[in-house]
Order: sequence, then structure tokens, then C-alpha cells
Amino acid sequence: MIRLTRLSGEEFILNAEMIREVESTPDTIITLASGQKLIVRESLEAIRDAVVEYKQTIMGMQREHGRRID
Repeated sequence: MIRLTRLSGEEFILNAEMIREVESTPDTIITLASGQKLIVRESLEAIRDAVVEYKQTIMGMQREHGRRID
């Protein structure tokens, strides 16, 4: 899960696994697997970094618990 901010300033948490695409037009638009689009304040790079950090955290947790990572 990653923390993001709507244009209105409202913060929310998004399941990073649901992200299909992120684009900057110049607003940052996230397209979810469902096709829903979200416009957020964070930059494309900030979202990328948050997703990478989330995935690294998940992989580390799986390793700690002896789970296989495919």
C-alpha cells in the first residue's frame, strides 16, 4: 500500500498492486487495473519510488518468513 494525495489535498492509501499505468500530462494520472483513473499531487517519480519501496518491503517480509518468491 502507498500513501497518495488527491488534488483536493485529501490523503488516501492505494494498493500498489492495482496500478496498471502512471502518466504525467502534466497532472499525474494513475490508471488502475479496473480502468479507473486517479489524479494525484505526487510526481510520477515519487509514485515509482513508493511502489519500489513497497515491493522491497513485501519481498523482505517474505524472505524473513521463509516464503518462496516467484
